[in-house]
Amino acid sequence: MPDPGRSGAGDFLRRHLPTYLDRLAVERGLSPRSVEAYGRDLAGFGRWLESRGIGIEKVGRAEIVRHLQARRAAGLSARSAARLVSSLRGFFAFAVGERITAEDPTAHVGNPKTWAALPHALGSADVDALLAAPDVGEPLGLRDRAMLETLYATGLRVSELVRIERERVDLEGGTILAVGKGNKERLVPLGRSARRWIARYVREARPLHDVRRSPFLFLNRRGDPMTRQRFWQVIEGHARAAGIRGRISPHVLRHSFATHLLEHGADLRSVQMMLGHADISTTQIYTHVSRARLRAVYDEFHPRARKKKGPREGGP
Repeated sequence: MPDPGRSGAGDFLRRHLPTYLDRLAVERGLSPRSVEAYGRDLAGFGRWLESRGIGIEKVGRAEIVRHLQARRAAGLSARSAARLVSSLRGFFAFAVGERITAEDPTAHVGNPKTWAALPHALGSADVDALLAAPDVGEPLGLRDRAMLETLYATGLRVSELVRIERERVDLEGGTILAVGKGNKERLVPLGRSARRWIARYVREARPLHDVRRSPFLFLNRRGDPMTRQRFWQVIEGHARAAGIRGRISPHVLRHSFATHLLEHGADLRSVQMMLGHADISTTQIYTHVSRARLRAVYDEFHPRARKKKGPREGGP
């Protein structure tokens, strides 16, 4: 049996991929567009393996899953991820059937539809654009700015955000006493920017709407607490005004809060406490996002990330 690892994963795929794609077209009758899509998926997998120096004989379930996580973190849709898994399964079934490889590394890879979806987080520039979108010259715009700043500063759930009571916000100490699932309380730090915008909202805008002497911090124009549904509409409107593409929700800012903390060195247990997760395994999904995003950034921008060393570049 040939040793597929000796010439590298990329060479291995380039050698056997045309035969496999021909079979897809002839024996399975796939359209040229589908065959092309399968070819792109597999060629991309080969480049990913090459960039990490992984020979095809070293590919196992872990490598398949890491590649999928990296692609999802880079923006691959759930539908495209399912096709990618199908591409890999088909190719490795072909390779095993032809005795090109001994084992199928996709044998124990689950259906992507059953995986926990990787959370979508905004980049720093999009966060800045979203926070700056409300017109703070208007009372409701000032309220929206304070809410967005609070959400990104704390990672609160939207249900927690809209039910914050004034007495639970300590602007001087920089904390919010949040009430989460099961009425469990947790103390969450509140950053300087959010504290400044809340103070300005409380001073300039909130009194205009507090006709019922409400205990809640964020009020609508009638003096009632903001609803979850209304805040979804508010954040979507400001996202469009900021030029942010794709779907956005309050949860995206919660995801952004957690992802950016971890990317800048926060420990997982602290992030778990701030998010109010009962189980740290729920928080661990953010480590997958951070690692995959860092890897994708490195591969895209480092000038030598994907280059093979030439004969004069191999120094000590």
